[in-house]
Amino acid sequence: MESDSSDNYGYEYLDHPADIQIHSWGLTLKQAFEQQAIGMFGIMTDLNTIENLQEEVIEAEGHDLVSLLYKFLDECLFAFSVEPFLCAFDVNITEFDEENFVIKAVLKGETFDLSKHPQGTEVKAITFSNMQINKESAHWECYVIFDI
Repeated sequence: MESDSSDNYGYEYLDHPADIQIHSWGLTLKQAFEQQAIGMFGIMTDLNTIENLQEEVIEAEGHDLVSLLYKFLDECLFAFSVEPFLCAFDVNITEFDEENFVIKAVLKGETFDLSKHPQGTEVKAITFSNMQINKESAHWECYVIFDI
């Protein structure tokens, strides 16, 4: 497990032939989505080097849970890809409407700086390929493949 959280929520990187797949989980769907986003930022740099110096609010809408997860992660990637190039170590979904498929979240972190943050692997895109959201007996799981 890559995350330093309890067994109740977290994420891990899974082997994939050409890309990177993240498996995330949480007691709630909200936690599983948050862990997926944190895992994505962890592909791009060492999250232990990120300080809580700025926050950015993002919003995403979908037409079902899978499209909502895709759009949410795409908004997180967009925050990293445009100025001020926010790299987040913490993602907190503040509004999660599972019926209308709307998310509002706060990303906490700082501007990515090569002199401070090690360069990881560039995430080019989130893919729908094999994207899964599963409700298990006591928790939720998400699987997402990232194009690198």
